[in-house]
Amino acid sequence: MKKNYDVIIIGTGVAGLFNALNLPEYLEILMITKAGLEESDSFLAQGGICVLKNENDFESYFEDTMKAGHYENTKESVEVMIRSSREIISDLLRYGVEFESEEGELRYTREGAHSTPRILYHEDVTGKEITGKLLKQVLDKENITIMEHTAMTDILSHNNDCYGVIIKLENGQETTVMAHDIVLACGGIGGRYQHSTNYPHLTGDALTIAGKHDIRLKNLDYIQIHPTTLYSTKPGRRFLISESVRGEGAVLYNKAGERFVNELLPRDLLTKEIYKQMEKDDTPYVMLSMQTIQGIDVTRRFPNIYQHCLDEGFDVTKECIPVVPAQHYFMGGIDVDLDSRTSMEHLYAVGETSCNGVHGKNRLASNSLLESLVFAKRAAKDILSNRSKEKMIS
Repeated sequence: MKKNYDVIIIGTGVAGLFNALNLPEYLEILMITKAGLEESDSFLAQGGICVLKNENDFESYFEDTMKAGHYENTKESVEVMIRSSREIISDLLRYGVEFESEEGELRYTREGAHSTPRILYHEDVTGKEITGKLLKQVLDKENITIMEHTAMTDILSHNNDCYGVIIKLENGQETTVMAHDIVLACGGIGGRYQHSTNYPHLTGDALTIAGKHDIRLKNLDYIQIHPTTLYSTKPGRRFLISESVRGEGAVLYNKAGERFVNELLPRDLLTKEIYKQMEKDDTPYVMLSMQTIQGIDVTRRFPNIYQHCLDEGFDVTKECIPVVPAQHYFMGGIDVDLDSRTSMEHLYAVGETSCNGVHGKNRLASNSLLESLVFAKRAAKDILSNRSKEKMIS
């Protein structure tokens, strides 16, 4: 295999893919992923992607994001994300991503803690639609090499300047690969939890490596629990019941069949209420009813959820399903600036691996895909800008 590239991207989720697509084709890029190409959490995102509908929506969107994050968000990052959202959606449409529409107009849905519908979606598999279309684009690029089942075990650095990575190949052999710039897009930490919506191989490797090299980390205790995953006694990843289900009108019941909470509370607050109710009822779950959703066919709006529940023995059109909170998202990570630069030169972090402060203490629903795309694109622009400056100096 080649030993030198212009850019190495660790991870093939939505952040890594979009970063690669925003780099010019004259750069040689290596992408590695710890598992298979479709085994990233980006493929699992159900609900949708937020977007600024119009200028009148800015203050409301900004406030919803800040409030959900307990006002611990970095305001500049939030503004950059929101202001960039229309551009990102245009990019996705150009890459062939399909969002639900009616008579040529995009349709919006609503989720918890949003004061208005502003979420674009594709059935209940928005992450799969976006990530799959981006992956197809990347696979068509001759300048991009992808290695599956390949893990990063360390980075190479000198005087706080990153110049390569140590990787472990599928056969167990370790080797070093050098590059001008390294982008960490390794996902979250769900693999460290017994109950998580994440893939089990996502174990926060980049955080461990960053700590070893004294790279700044931030808000490592900011862990988001998703309020509604399908209850199961089976081991392994928990199946997410999208927040958009509740946004469309699904309700939560206690064991007496009584509604006990406002289902559109921010995720952390709703999780607390569910845990309280579980303790009162002495049950390991509460019940979610999709039969209360009015005006839409849930089998068409949520085909993936409908089919998975059916496979588990529940017909959501006729009965309630048991749901329980589970670890879902990591708001902390490697500390980065507005251009996704870490505290080490030539080292970037994007997506769930990074912490630019957008989410604060608790992420607003459907901001994750948008945040990943916005700051992955900014990282690509910064990589190009710095290369140009270095050439001028030399």
